[in-house]
Amino acid sequence: MSTEEKSAAPRSLAEALRARDDLALAALLRSRPDLVAPVPTDLTQLATRAGTRASVVRALERLDRFTLQAAEALAVAADPAPYAELLALMAGDAGDPEVEAALPRAVAVLREQALVWGGDDRLRLVRTARELLAPSPQHPSPTGLGPTVREAAAGMSPGRVQGILGETGLPSTHDSVSAVAALAGLFADRRRMAALLAPLPAESREVLERLVWGPPYGQVTHDPAAHLRRLLDLGLLLPTAPGTVVLPREVALHLRAGRAHRAPEPVPPPVEAAAAHRPGIVDATAAGQALTALDIVEELLKEWDEGGPAVLRAGGLSVRDLKRTAVALDVPEPVAAFWVELAYAAGLIASDGEADERYAVTPATDEWRELPPAERWARLAEAWLAGTRTPGVIGGRDLKDRALSALGPGLDRSAAPEVRHRVLALLAALPEGAAPDVDSVLARLRWERPLRGPRQGQGAEEDLRSRLARWTLDEAELLGITGRGALGATGRALIGAPDRPHAPDAEPEGPGAKLPVHHRTPPASAPRSPAERAAAAAHAARLLAPLLPEPLDHVLLQADLTAVAPGPLQRPLADTLGVLADVESKGGATVYRFTPGSVRRALDAGQSATELHAFLARHSRTPVPQPLTYLIDDVARRHGRLRVGAASAYVRCDDDATLDEILADKRAAGLGLRRLAPTVLAAVAEPAALLEGLRAMGFAPAAESAAGDVLIARADARRTPPRAAPEPVPDGPPVPDDTLLTAAIRAVRAGDLAATTPRKPAPGAPGELPRTGAAETLATMQAAVLTGESLWIGYVNAEGTASQRVIAPVTVEGGFVTAYDHTADEVRTYPLHRITGVAELADDGA
Repeated sequence: MSTEEKSAAPRSLAEALRARDDLALAALLRSRPDLVAPVPTDLTQLATRAGTRASVVRALERLDRFTLQAAEALAVAADPAPYAELLALMAGDAGDPEVEAALPRAVAVLREQALVWGGDDRLRLVRTARELLAPSPQHPSPTGLGPTVREAAAGMSPGRVQGILGETGLPSTHDSVSAVAALAGLFADRRRMAALLAPLPAESREVLERLVWGPPYGQVTHDPAAHLRRLLDLGLLLPTAPGTVVLPREVALHLRAGRAHRAPEPVPPPVEAAAAHRPGIVDATAAGQALTALDIVEELLKEWDEGGPAVLRAGGLSVRDLKRTAVALDVPEPVAAFWVELAYAAGLIASDGEADERYAVTPATDEWRELPPAERWARLAEAWLAGTRTPGVIGGRDLKDRALSALGPGLDRSAAPEVRHRVLALLAALPEGAAPDVDSVLARLRWERPLRGPRQGQGAEEDLRSRLARWTLDEAELLGITGRGALGATGRALIGAPDRPHAPDAEPEGPGAKLPVHHRTPPASAPRSPAERAAAAAHAARLLAPLLPEPLDHVLLQADLTAVAPGPLQRPLADTLGVLADVESKGGATVYRFTPGSVRRALDAGQSATELHAFLARHSRTPVPQPLTYLIDDVARRHGRLRVGAASAYVRCDDDATLDEILADKRAAGLGLRRLAPTVLAAVAEPAALLEGLRAMGFAPAAESAAGDVLIARADARRTPPRAAPEPVPDGPPVPDDTLLTAAIRAVRAGDLAATTPRKPAPGAPGELPRTGAAETLATMQAAVLTGESLWIGYVNAEGTASQRVIAPVTVEGGFVTAYDHTADEVRTYPLHRITGVAELADDGA
C-alpha cells in the first residue's frame, strides 16, 4: 500500500462517514432512525451518537444471525483486522464456500449501519460493539472464546512465563513481552501446535474439548491432577485468578480448526411448506372466514349496543364480563378477547368516560355498518395488522405481577406489527396455496433477529417474537387473511405482496403433502406508512368483494316455527328478523326460531300483527306456515290486554276475569297486588318488575304512558362521545421519510462544513469559537463584504445556544450583518452583538 493510500484511509468513524455520499448517509439514518432524532449538528456528532451504548445495542438487535456472527468474530479479531483474518475466523482452515459467498454482504451491512468502518485491509468494529461482544470473565463472548495469551498472561510472573517457554521447547527470552509473543506465535502455528498436543494423555485432551467451545473458564484445585498439571505447564491453560484457569484464544482456535463459531449460518433457514391446497379453495375458505369474522364483530357490537360491561378501576374488562362475552359470541375466552381487542383497535368500541364508566359502541360504528362487507373487513384487517395491542398476553401478568385484562393497560407489544407483517411476508414467499410448517417459520424469525430471543443456554422459554408469530398465524386464520393456513389473495394484497402464479395443478393436497423448499426472498417486512396501508387494504377489499356472497332479501320459513337464512341477509331484513325471532344456530346458513317471547318483542317494538304477516309474506320464498300465523295472531290478541302504569304501578284490564285469575295465582304474591276497581289492580312492585312478573306468569302485558297510550319498547342505542382508535406504540423512533432524510442530511452536511472548514490560526485553544472585540468583528465583516470572502463566526442565539457558522457577508448596516449562511444554505441576518468572534478562512477553505 502506498503512502498516499495510507493517508487516505479514515482515521475515525467520523471521517469514514464524511467520505460517504448522501445515499449512503440516508441508508444509515433509515436503518438506525434513533440517530436522526434530534438531527445531529455535524458528522462528528453523528459518529458519536452512533457509538453510544443504547444505539449500538438497538443496531445489534436488528442484525440477522450471520451478520451478528461476523460482528462477534471481529470482536475477537485483531483491531484493526484485515478481511482475510475475518474470513479465516468465519470459514475456518478448511474454508466454506457458503460463508465466503455470504461474508461480503454481512460486512456491507455492518458498514452501512456504521458498526464497522475502514477498508478491507483495516476493518474496525466500533468500540462500544467490541465491548459488548468481546469476551471477559463477567460477560463471556458469544463465540465462546477466551482472552488472548497476552491478555491472560498479563498478571503472571516473568519466571512463570519463562518456565512455560522451557516446557514447550521455546528458547528463553530477556523479557516477558517477547516471551508472551513467542508463546502466542507457537499457539497460532498449526503444525507446531499439532506436535505439542500429540503426546498429551486422553484425560488432558478431554479437558480441552470441554472448554474449546466455551465457556473457556474452569476451576482447579490447589494441587491439580497430573493431566491438569501438564496443561498448566505447557501454558495451554493459564491462571486468571486463584483456582480459576482459562483456555487461551489461540489454543481454542487451533482446536476449532480456526473457526470462531461452532456452526456459522450464512444462509437463512428456508420456510418449509407443510401442505398444499388449490389457490381457489384457499381464497374461498379465507372469504368464508372473513364473513364469519364480520358476523362475530357485529354480534359483539349488537351485544354492547345498549351499553357494555363496566370498566375496571385499573382499566380493562373483568374476567366475569369476558366470560359473558365469550358465551354470547359462542367462542372460547381467548378468542373472545381477540374479537374485543380487534373492535377496540378499529375504533368501534371504547369507554364512555362517564362517572359510572362503561364500555359502549362508538359513533364510528354507525358509519362502519353502512360500508359494504368487503370494506368493513378491510377496516378490521388494517387495524389488526398495524396495531400493537396483543390479545395473546391477556391472562398473563406484567412486570409488577398485575393481571393483564382485555381492553386494559399493558397489552402493547411494539414488535407486533413488524412480526405480523414479516410472518405474512414469509407465507407470501411460498408457492400460492401452500400452508407453512410453523417450526420453520419460527426458525426463520430467530435467524433474522437472534438477539430478540433468549441466547443459547439462557433458558428454554419461547421468546416474544416466536409467541407473536404463533399468535399471528392463529389470528390471521380467524380474520380470514389465511385459509387452511395458506395466505389468500386478499392477504397478499393486504401486505403489498406481488401476485404470484398459481402452483401447478398436479401438486398434492392435504396436511401430509410436501412441497419443495422455497428460497425466494419475501417482500419487505417493515410496516408501511398509513397511506400505503390504507391503499393496500382498499386493494384487498376489491379482491374480497367478488368472493363474498351477495346479501339475500329472503328467508325460508318452515313448519317447525323456524326460518332458514341460506346466506347473509340484507341489513333491514336482518335487523327486523333479529327482533322477531331468536338465532338458534349459525354456520353456512343461519337458523332463526319464532317463539311467543320473540313475537311479543316485535310487538313491543311497535309492530302490529298485520305488519308482521306482511313482512313474512314479502321476504319468504316458501309459504308462511299456518303454525307461525297462529302464533303471531295469538300473541297479538293477548298483547296489550293488560296495561301496566305507574302508581307505583298498576294493572288495567277491561276483562275483570283476567284480573281475578292474576290475583288467584300464587306466583303473583311477590308483586303486592290489590284491586282498586273491577278493572284495575295496584301493585307495590315497580312497573318494570311488574311487567316481567306478569310475563313470567304467561301473560303479555304492555306498558302504557300517563296518558294511557301504549309505550313502544324500542331499545335505545348507547354511544360514546367521538373516540379515536388507540394509537400503536412504536418500536423505537419511527423510520424517517424521504423529506426528513433530505433535510437532515443537508443540515448535517452544512454543520460539518462549518466545523471542518480550514481557517487561519486565531487566539485561543484549537476548536474553540473565535473571540474578537466588537471593533475587530465589524472591520472584518466590512472587509469581507468588499472582497466577497467567507468567514468563520461564533454565534449565540436568543436562547443562549452557541454555534459556529461559515458565512459570506453581503451587507453590514444598522448593527446587523446580512450574509449567505453556508451552514443553513440560505441568506440570513445576524445581530452583530450576538457574534462572539470572527476568523478568516484559510486559503484552501470555502
